[in-house]
Amino acid sequence: MLIFTDISSIKSHLNKLEKVGNIIGFVPTMGSLHNGHLSLVKKSILENNVTVVSIFVNPTQFDNSEDLQTYPSNIENDIGLLKSISDEIILFNPDSDEIYSDGIKSHQFDFNGLDKHMEGKSRQNHFQGVATVVNKLLSIVEPDNIYFGEKDFQQLRIIENLVFEKKINTKVVRCETLRELDGLALSSRNSKLSFSSKKIATNLFKALNFAKEKFSTLDIFEIEKKVREKIKAHSEIKLDYFMIADEEKLEPLISGNNKKNRAFIAAYISGVRLIDNIKLY
Repeated sequence: MLIFTDISSIKSHLNKLEKVGNIIGFVPTMGSLHNGHLSLVKKSILENNVTVVSIFVNPTQFDNSEDLQTYPSNIENDIGLLKSISDEIILFNPDSDEIYSDGIKSHQFDFNGLDKHMEGKSRQNHFQGVATVVNKLLSIVEPDNIYFGEKDFQQLRIIENLVFEKKINTKVVRCETLRELDGLALSSRNSKLSFSSKKIATNLFKALNFAKEKFSTLDIFEIEKKVREKIKAHSEIKLDYFMIADEEKLEPLISGNNKKNRAFIAAYISGVRLIDNIKLY
């Protein structure tokens, strides 16, 4: 496995590969890899000649320093997991000074309203940080395809918008959320949960499934009310938000329509913030 830590070296290597006709797939991550990440990597390997994985804990997308400092990280384990899939993977593992040579700060982007609700409302400047680092990484790797999981669906839509608005010649590939057998969405933050907290966290997926089951028979207000009641029954869960929105604009629904819609949820379980969503069609 080739591992690069500086921009000039990986750009030089990828330019050589591209010149001889290789199709490049890219999976950006913040490390602490799990099977969800690995499924993206495997998909990229199937669909491209070359797969690049980045591991970089991006400081500009955290809204508090404690969350950044406690974000799970184990680069040796991550490298082992990637090697178990393929020795041909190219790993880009830069530090903050390499990515933010002009200072650790976010650039400003217009997301056409995609950031108005949910994560954008709960975590100020989060998506400006996400877009800043993804924009930088895209300019470094220049991939043909970039892979994102649907668990972070709002982030996925914002990256699709970024690529469209900036006319970046990269296809954003959506990948379905991977779950444990009990429905808990795979997340790096799950490693911060105890066994009992993980069991409690499955109630987020149960709430989403309830919304899906009732979407055609109950109005939006009733669904939201009942979901809040279900979550409130568990004292260990602190609900941040529950919202039903259309997939295109991520605007909250007032009543059902014929568009593609999703239910979104975010909550704290034992102090750990988890997000999830489910399509309602």
